[in-house]
Amino acid sequence: MKHVVFGTGTIGTTLADILAGRGHKVVAVNRSGAAVGPGVEVVAGDAADRGFAASVTEGAEVVYQVMNPPYTKWPELFPPLQAAVLEAAAATSAKLVSLENLYMYGSTGGKPLTEDLPYLASGSKGRTRAEMSRELMAAHESGRVRMTIGRASDFFGPRALLSAMGERVMYPALAGKKAQVMGDPDQVPTYSFVPDVAEGLAVLGERDEADGQVWHLPNAPAVTTREFVSKVFATADTEVGISAMPRLMVSLVGVFNPIVRELKETLYEFEEPFVVDSSKFAKAFGEQATPLDQAIPATVDWFRANPRS
Repeated sequence: MKHVVFGTGTIGTTLADILAGRGHKVVAVNRSGAAVGPGVEVVAGDAADRGFAASVTEGAEVVYQVMNPPYTKWPELFPPLQAAVLEAAAATSAKLVSLENLYMYGSTGGKPLTEDLPYLASGSKGRTRAEMSRELMAAHESGRVRMTIGRASDFFGPRALLSAMGERVMYPALAGKKAQVMGDPDQVPTYSFVPDVAEGLAVLGERDEADGQVWHLPNAPAVTTREFVSKVFATADTEVGISAMPRLMVSLVGVFNPIVRELKETLYEFEEPFVVDSSKFAKAFGEQATPLDQAIPATVDWFRANPRS
């Protein structure tokens, strides 16, 4: 069975490895042609090119959309990428599995996040994500394509360098320096473990009962950012140090740093309880998230084995 993975970032690379390990023929698509892993064919090209997207998906049973364009250009670049992949999956009658984040919900005021929440985001990236999600659901409901959506919170784990619990936390912890965190470290955000996200997407690709629905991918019970970071430092065997970036500091740094400036839109995720309920997925598929006491050591081990270049 041919599976095509569009995007070879943190999740795409992990997903391609999982699918190859399950015996599927896996084709991974990226711009550079950079290798992914054993048993994975890589094809270089622009996924927004509809002709290219159609050619690389020909004969596929399942297509995964796990791309993530430059953060500062989301509203302009992301919709055309999804539209091309959607059209390609429809043309070859493949099932489309799309990875999404949680931006479309906006701030919930601390209310747990379930799949039936309305899309109330007011920022440009949140509105973009909401429209893209509606586009996918409409395509499924019209019979144009068979589709399912998996949603995850901010990543941590192997290869997750640029996330909130990525290089700004892991490398300082290993060096015994202060970790930099967003917002209020005593709030409770959900962090999604990379292997759990990728495994969840593979499950959605295999299971017909997933079709036409949104699924929050498995998450371990949430703890405060301070507790999470303390577990990281304990694993690294160094003394805990935390430097928080509240909204005012994010605004000041954002004047000079465009990436930080863009983060202000979704800073609420780290200023209020932002707990993702993934019980629907667990009940349907029996999949459980990796406990933090296993996931955090695995993450620290990867960062230790892959020091800053």
